[in-house]
Amino acid sequence: MADLIDQTTDESAGGTRAGNRALSVMDRVREAILGGAVSAGERLNEVQLSKTLSVSRTPVRAALQALAGEGLLDYAPNRGFTVREFPLPAIVDAYDIRAALEGVAVRFAAERGLGDQEKEIIERALAAGDKLLERGSFEAGDLTIYRDINGDFHDALLAAAGNRMLSEMIRICHHVPVSSTRNIVVFEYHDVRRRHDDHHRIFEAVVAREPWRAEMLMREHVASIKTSLVGYLSERKKDHPGEGQPARLA
Repeated sequence: MADLIDQTTDESAGGTRAGNRALSVMDRVREAILGGAVSAGERLNEVQLSKTLSVSRTPVRAALQALAGEGLLDYAPNRGFTVREFPLPAIVDAYDIRAALEGVAVRFAAERGLGDQEKEIIERALAAGDKLLERGSFEAGDLTIYRDINGDFHDALLAAAGNRMLSEMIRICHHVPVSSTRNIVVFEYHDVRRRHDDHHRIFEAVVAREPWRAEMLMREHVASIKTSLVGYLSERKKDHPGEGQPARLA
């Protein structure tokens, strides 16, 4: 919960309507869950959240109920809302489904072409990633930077696909927090270097209007992240037997 405090601001307080505040609270809590700042199984206390976000309990309660409806939270009488825990098979399935769907998305983007805005966002993300990686190692704060770079890249390609159904289906995959593009799995330099190089190749295929190559590259890209995840969790299970599934994989 402390990370959620660090990531929020006071912008929703003071003078806004309850509906707008509920939406703001919902977005903030969702981002904290998908980004791994709130652990799987952690209880979300309405009173504490209302103090943290400087809003009343009404928009907090509305936000938690909405997130439970999305499948991110579980609710139990006398216990309240907790972050839903996903077993490894469910996470692996989410990656497999995401690989297929994002592959289709980049194929559509390559067939239809990138708009100026999507192209600018992707080029900016690639340049920022190049700059981040040129040092050859990571420093404190780099995970947050790369989380945004990665999310912007994938989001822009999905926008370029121009298909609402695909967007909704991929959004459902992201409700398994560890499979979200905003939650970086295994933040090691060589892994990120490989993924960022994948981004360059995918972008080149889309710009060259090579839809089937773009789809294959995206499928392989997401599959490689799944492989890293499974390896990480397998090692963690050996080192920490009986430990629950972690939400943060940095």
